[in-house]
Amino acid sequence: MQEVENMGSWGVKALESDEGLDVIDILTNEYVPEHPVLDLGEIIELMKEEVMLGADFSQIDFLFDNTAMALAELYFQWKDVGKLDYGTEESVWNKVTDFMTSKEALDLLLRQLTDIKNEVPDEDGEREIAELWKNGNSWEKWNNHLDMLIQRLEQEQEK
Repeated sequence: MQEVENMGSWGVKALESDEGLDVIDILTNEYVPEHPVLDLGEIIELMKEEVMLGADFSQIDFLFDNTAMALAELYFQWKDVGKLDYGTEESVWNKVTDFMTSKEALDLLLRQLTDIKNEVPDEDGEREIAELWKNGNSWEKWNNHLDMLIQRLEQEQEK
């Protein structure tokens, strides 16, 4: 296990955190059972309803940033592996047959992740997620992971 010093994290991925598990929990209980074909746009709207994402880009919060990264990670996990494995043998995740997206959904995630990368500040003058990672010894790994997500989102937009 890699050493990660941020409380509630055991890796540099957003899905390797307590907040990432909250995203999975909401999807497991409120979305996936009724949606064998996942839709990134619908998931983004659900996360806004659950106050896991801000209503717009001016609402900057550690939780919202982590959620945006987690959704990008989920999407690329599907693209790379063709399945999402969160649960037991009888898991609702095993019934997922596809993961769709739209230009608008990709644009939203790309904008959110680019704002994180550029450290667009909140009302307190900082980007909390970046500050937390900068203050630890996993900053470079986390920053590289963020760069990779941004690059892949840009590639998806070009398709």
